[in-house]
Amino acid sequence: MFSAVAGVLFFWRMFVRPDPLVELRAFRNANFAFGCVFSFVLGIGLYGSVYVLPLFLGRVRGYDSLQIGETMFVTGLFMFVSAPIAGRLQNVLDLRVMLAIGLAMFGGGLWWMAHLTADSAFWALFGPQALRGGAMMFVMLPVNQLALGRLPPAQVKNASGLYNLMRNLGGAVGLAVINTLATMRLAVHTQHLDEAVNWARPGAMNTLDHLTQAMTTGKGESAHMAAMYQIAQMIQHQALTLTYNDVLLLMAGAFFLALPATLLLAKPASGGAAEAH
Repeated sequence: MFSAVAGVLFFWRMFVRPDPLVELRAFRNANFAFGCVFSFVLGIGLYGSVYVLPLFLGRVRGYDSLQIGETMFVTGLFMFVSAPIAGRLQNVLDLRVMLAIGLAMFGGGLWWMAHLTADSAFWALFGPQALRGGAMMFVMLPVNQLALGRLPPAQVKNASGLYNLMRNLGGAVGLAVINTLATMRLAVHTQHLDEAVNWARPGAMNTLDHLTQAMTTGKGESAHMAAMYQIAQMIQHQALTLTYNDVLLLMAGAFFLALPATLLLAKPASGGAAEAH
C-alpha cells in the first residue's frame, strides 16, 4: 500500500514540477516514446545474447573461459568493422530505414543462432555472431537520433538519462524473463527426452549396450552405471540446447515485433540530433 501511494506521488511530482528529477513529460513525444521501446528491445538482445551463448558454450560444449572468449570475440570484431559504415550511412540514408535494417539484421542473427546443436562450435556460430555484431551499430546510431532529435533542447539532458535507463531496464527484465523461460523449457525438454529414451526404444538400448561394452574393464555393473550416466549427460545436453534455442527465438521475436513500429517514427529535426551514451 505504501509503495502504491509513493508511486502515485512520484509521478504527480514529476509531472507538475518545472524542473523534475525524471523528465517523464518527454514521453509525450512519439519519437522518444518509441525510441525508448527500441532501446528496451535492444537491451534484451544485447544483454540476453551475451548471457545465453556463454551458457551454451560452457554447459553443453564444455568450454573454459578462454575458449568462450575466443568464440564470442566475433561479435565485437564485426561491431568495430560496421561502426564506420553505419556512421557514413546515417548521413545519406533515412534513419528510419537504417533502424529497420538494423532491427531485421539483429533479429535475423538471433534467429540464425537459434538453430544450435550440441556440436555447434566456432564456425557454426561465426555467421550469426557476425550478423548480430554488424547490426549493433545500425540500431544504436539511428535510434539515438530518432529518439532525442525531436525533443526541445531543454529536455534532452534529462531525457537522455531516461532513454539510457530503458536499455539497461530492457537488459534486466530480459535476463529475468530468459532465466524464467529457460527453467520452464528445460524441465519440459528434459521430460520429453526422458520419455523418449526408455527400455522400449531399440536405439536407446543399442546405445546403452555400446557404451557399456566400451567402458567394460572387468566390472560389468560399474560399466553399466557409467553408460547410464553418459546417456543422462547426453539427454541433459540436448535439453539445454533445445532450451537455449527457445530463448534465442523469443529474443528474435522481440526484434521482429518491434520492426513495424519504425513506420510510426518521424524524421529528427534538422540539426537537432542528440547523442546518448
